[in-house]
Amino acid sequence: MYRRRDALESSVVAELKQQLHSDATEIYILLYGKFNFLFMNEKQEFGKRLAEAMVLAGYEARPIVLEREFNSRYWGKSVTFQAVARWLRGEAVPSQDKLLVLAEWLRVEPQVLRFGDEVAKSVRANRQRWDKGVGYLEREVFEAFLSLSAAQRKALREIILALAKASATPSAKIRAGAAR
Repeated sequence: MYRRRDALESSVVAELKQQLHSDATEIYILLYGKFNFLFMNEKQEFGKRLAEAMVLAGYEARPIVLEREFNSRYWGKSVTFQAVARWLRGEAVPSQDKLLVLAEWLRVEPQVLRFGDEVAKSVRANRQRWDKGVGYLEREVFEAFLSLSAAQRKALREIILALAKASATPSAKIRAGAAR
């Protein structure tokens, strides 16, 4: 009787493992496709921004022009015609050091060239909010907080969140709970 039950259990376990592996493979394929699509779109958007920045700076948006101008400013290993053509076609995004050279040459902010104007606007808006809403006393507290150890910061964060949750309105309590 026990052998029969063990055989049944092992067959059920094997079937579950097979199903789990199949489901995991399907999820991986689905997620890989979505992330690959998003990244490809990001590359294409970069190519458009690069071409637009070249034109605004007074250059033709052509690979030969990009290769010549970039390599005359970049102190690392020269970039090939094929590589810069891939940048302009939206098939690749340059590394950070190359992006900084491009941004300086074209006189645009590196984050605008890489991610677009909307990201830069969002960063500026958040920075303005902090600059307007934070006074001297708060800055002093932030500096003291940053000087604490990681464990102390974690404990203090929990205390602050608990105080905020206890004194918040019902809608703010829901947001505070979702932030955790």
